[in-house]
Amino acid sequence: MNQILKTGVGWRLGWNPNATEYQGLVGGDDWAIELTEAELNDFCRLLTQLADTMTQMTSELMDEEKITCEAESELIWMQVEGYPDDYNLQFILNTGRRGEGSWPAEVVPAVIQTTKILSVY
Repeated sequence: MNQILKTGVGWRLGWNPNATEYQGLVGGDDWAIELTEAELNDFCRLLTQLADTMTQMTSELMDEEKITCEAESELIWMQVEGYPDDYNLQFILNTGRRGEGSWPAEVVPAVIQTTKILSVY
């Protein structure tokens, strides 16, 4: 697999299988953090789980009702908050150098879609 860098307004995700320690990259317009392969795998997997949960909640909530969902592995904690079809995303690295980041609701669909392209998990 070759190096991948996908960007959009307010987000960027990358994968470089040839990097020695940090193969992944997640970021916003004014921040970025490199991730190990395991961290990026967990990021993609947990984000998919959270997105699926939010989709399933569409029929369970009233239109004006917000929800917060969390998912966690040993390496990363993630949370989505908002409406089932319009929510923000944040994460915190639990180990190593630590770090955190977030994306507003308007860019989360692109971040979710791009994690499917990376498909490293």
